[in-house]
Amino acid sequence: MDVGKVADAPHILIVDDDARIRQMLTGYLADEGFRVSSAPNGTAMRQCLAHDEVDLVLLDLVLPGEDGLQLARAIRAQPSMANTGIIMLTGRSDVIDMVVGLEVGADDYVAKPFHLREILARIRSVLRRVQPAALAEPGPNPPSGPAPGDGEIIRFEGWQLDLGRRELKAPGGSEIVLTTGEFDLLATFAKHPGRVLNRDQLMDLTRGRHWEAIDRSIDAQVARLRRKIESDPKHPTLVKSVRGVGYVFTAHIQ
Repeated sequence: MDVGKVADAPHILIVDDDARIRQMLTGYLADEGFRVSSAPNGTAMRQCLAHDEVDLVLLDLVLPGEDGLQLARAIRAQPSMANTGIIMLTGRSDVIDMVVGLEVGADDYVAKPFHLREILARIRSVLRRVQPAALAEPGPNPPSGPAPGDGEIIRFEGWQLDLGRRELKAPGGSEIVLTTGEFDLLATFAKHPGRVLNRDQLMDLTRGRHWEAIDRSIDAQVARLRRKIESDPKHPTLVKSVRGVGYVFTAHIQ
């Protein structure tokens, strides 16, 4: 099902086996100016993704057949969808589930039952990080928020981080695909070289205080980032741990 009147509005895909939740979210988000599709399971999700571009997926954790974690992995396995937002929906409050969701590339996590305004705020927050502000804020009353990258390029140890294009290039020139969370984390480190940042500070700087400050969620993101930028992730030289405190970006900014 595809709902929405504005063809160039951000496209949200709701994947939930509860028809009432799909119907409620579809109507609400369409009224807010989004284009909305919905799917009851992984098979229908894949069909939608194969035929249309999707900007953000609201993905239920517990689904028949493939669960939300498996489907999030499948989305992140496609380079073309590296910048597609993923917000996990779950009735569970288990921290382990949250951390695993982050490890497979989810951008945010919302527990059921949720308020519709909270869902809207989370969606706009994720979209602002991956799209121009005008596209991420449809409707007559867009929320205030940070401006998109101004085109600044940060260079370190041969790497090139383009904040405007949200691109990372390795010393050899190849582009390294980062998820939204990984890019935001690296940008935060690169803007604060040599400064020890604790986990709460990293939460503030990358996601805002609406995200629960659970230590392991930041640790999971750092581990994912290290696998992409460190020559030896087990012995990192760019993002180093400071025992009992947090992390420090030790690369030389050029």
